[in-house]
Order: sequence, then C-alpha cells, then structure tokens
Amino acid sequence: MTIHSDRGSPMVAQNVAQMMAGLGVTKSHSRPKTSNDNPYSESQYKTLKYRHDFPERFGSLEDARAWCTQFFTWYNEKHRHSGIGLHTPYHVHFGLAEQLREMRADVLQAAYAQHPERFVRKPPEPPKVPAAAWINQPAPDGPLIPAQR
Repeated sequence: MTIHSDRGSPMVAQNVAQMMAGLGVTKSHSRPKTSNDNPYSESQYKTLKYRHDFPERFGSLEDARAWCTQFFTWYNEKHRHSGIGLHTPYHVHFGLAEQLREMRADVLQAAYAQHPERFVRKPPEPPKVPAAAWINQPAPDGPLIPAQR
C-alpha cells in the first residue's frame, strides 16, 4: 500500500512515519495517475479526452495526428476559455481580446437599453481579460511560498 504525502505536519511527524513504515505502507511524494507538469496542459488534456468525437482507439499514428491537428486548431482558434474572459487563445495571443471585449460590451449595452427589466441587478458586462495568467505565481517579495508549489 502507498499513501500520498503532501509534506504536511502530520505526514512529516516522526511517529506517523514510523507507524506507516511499521504497517508496511510506503510513502510517495507524487500523486498517482496525476501529472503535475502544467495545469494548462492538464486542462487541455481533459478537454481532449471528453470531446464527443474522441475515438476509443486510433487506427494508426497518422489517424491520431490527424485527429489531434483538428482538435488543437479548434481548441486554440474556436474554443472559448473561461479563464481568459471567454476568448480563444488565438484572440489573446494576437492582441484581439480587448477589441472583442469592447464589441461584446456594445452588444450587451444595446440589449440592456432594449430590455432593462431582464437585468435585475446591474447592466451586463463581458468578463474581463486577465492581465496575466500564472502557473506558479511568484510571491511579491521573491521565491514561491510552499502553498504555491
């Protein structure tokens, strides 16, 4: 048996480690079946895996490459991501996101002017585009804090 240790205080306490060793439980510092490389890659992989047209098996390497080429084109140029203000990576990368956000704001403003009763709290506005996206954001005064690792 293996227990995943997150290096928290109970897991580094000597008596707990000794008890686990006495029970024949080995300690691991990596989560099973989970890559901790890049959360963006993990998100992309989950999107790929749950696509309605993702095949159970590919017939060949060429089939896999053809399917993935089509998928990555869709993912980067058509799929709107909530983490980047419902824009595509293409829009953000090429600096089109702010202009598109302004156009969305105009459409929402027109909808509000036509039917204000549909918006009970406040006039609608499109989601903001984040100024930066981080995998492990550095602490303001230097190195990463342990919770961000």
